[in-house]
Amino acid sequence: MTGYAPSEAARRSGFSLDTLRYYEKIGLLSGVGRTSAGRRVFSDDDLGWLTLFRCLRDTGMPIAEMCRYAELARAGDHTTGERRELLVRHAERVEEQTRLLQRQYDHLREKIRFYDALG
Repeated sequence: MTGYAPSEAARRSGFSLDTLRYYEKIGLLSGVGRTSAGRRVFSDDDLGWLTLFRCLRDTGMPIAEMCRYAELARAGDHTTGERRELLVRHAERVEEQTRLLQRQYDHLREKIRFYDALG
């Protein structure tokens, strides 16, 4: 098992050290190992979770839903349907937001073209 110091886990995940501590505190990230001196050591599995959390956070999933997903995953394979449904609902919200952003982007480009035409 490869172990990563908190600073390396933060660098690899793009989260701050404070965020990593917060995610542990609220139970989003659980089971982070410790050295004999009590220092946290993040595993490849932990980094995998952090990659997923980065995706979910960056796409606007509320922390409560992220916690629910993690809770379901830890509960075992019998929760795969519920986990899938949670992700499907989130993907639908992301798709809706993407369409909105595309419309707003198109409007901005139209406005820029207007100003370009003015010279």
